[in-house]
Amino acid sequence: MPNTPRTGANDSEPEISAESLVQHATDNQVCRITLNRPEALNAITADQRERIIRLLGDASADPDVRAVVITGTGRGFCAGADLRGGSGAGERVAGGQVAGERVAGDVARILRLGAQRLIAAVLDCEKPVLAAVNGTAAGLGAHLALACDLVLATESARFIEVFVRRGLVPDGGGAYLLPRLIGPQRAKELMFFGDALTAADAERLGLVNRVVPDEELEKTARAWAERLATGPTRALALTKQLVNASLDTDRATAFAAEAAAQEINMTSADAREGVRSFVERRSPEYKGR
Repeated sequence: MPNTPRTGANDSEPEISAESLVQHATDNQVCRITLNRPEALNAITADQRERIIRLLGDASADPDVRAVVITGTGRGFCAGADLRGGSGAGERVAGGQVAGERVAGDVARILRLGAQRLIAAVLDCEKPVLAAVNGTAAGLGAHLALACDLVLATESARFIEVFVRRGLVPDGGGAYLLPRLIGPQRAKELMFFGDALTAADAERLGLVNRVVPDEELEKTARAWAERLATGPTRALALTKQLVNASLDTDRATAFAAEAAAQEINMTSADAREGVRSFVERRSPEYKGR
C-alpha cells in the first residue's frame, strides 16, 4: 500500500475514468480484468475497487462467462490500496491523512465496505478466477492475487506483506487468507517482517500454482483460462464453494455441504453430459449449463 499519487487529483488535470484504469474484455468465454495504472504500480483507488467488484458480480451472473483472469499492466500487478486516492473521510483516515475530526468506527467501516468487499467478491465469484501476477503484488494487491482460485506468476513477480512497514495491521483478508494457504507460522513470518517474497519462494510455499518466464505469462494464463472455460462451469462453482468453506467447518457440516452440492449439480446439463460421454466413451462437450 504505497503512497502513490491519485490519478486526476490535480484539478488542472482531466479525471481519468475507472473504465480506462480497470479494463475489461470477454473473449472465448473468458472475462479478462486488467488493472491499467502502471505509473502507480496499479495501486487501487476506491473507484477502481468498485469497478472490479462490479465486474466480478457481472461475471457470476453472465452464463457466457465461464472463467475470469485478473492481471495488470507494466511492472506491477497491484501495489495495494492507493492511500492518497481515498474518496471518503474514512479512507483518508486509513491512509494516514486525517481530514477533520476522526470518528470512531470510520476505519473499520471503510475496510468492511472497501477492501474486504473486494476480496469477498473474488472468493464469492461463481466462476473460477485466475490471477496472472505480472510483477509486484503488495498489501491489498497481494491479497487480491491470493484470493483467486489459481495463481500464475512471472519470474520477476514479488509478493510483499507491506503493512508492517507502515505500522499497519494487515487488511483485505490477509490474516484470513495466509494462514489457510501456508499455516500460521509462515503467515506470521511474512506479516511480521514484511520482506519481499520472490515468485520462486511463493511457489515453494504453496502461494503460487506455477511460475513462468515473464514473456510466457499471457500465453499461459490464456491457456489455463480457456481450459477452465471449457469445463463444467456449475460443477467448478460448487467445488470452489466447498473448498473455500471446508477450512471453516467441521466434518459433519462439510459432508452435508458436499451432499447438497452433488444434489444441485446433478440437475445440470453438464453433469448429464459428463455421465453420457463416459458411457459413450467420448470426450465431454460442456456448455456451462
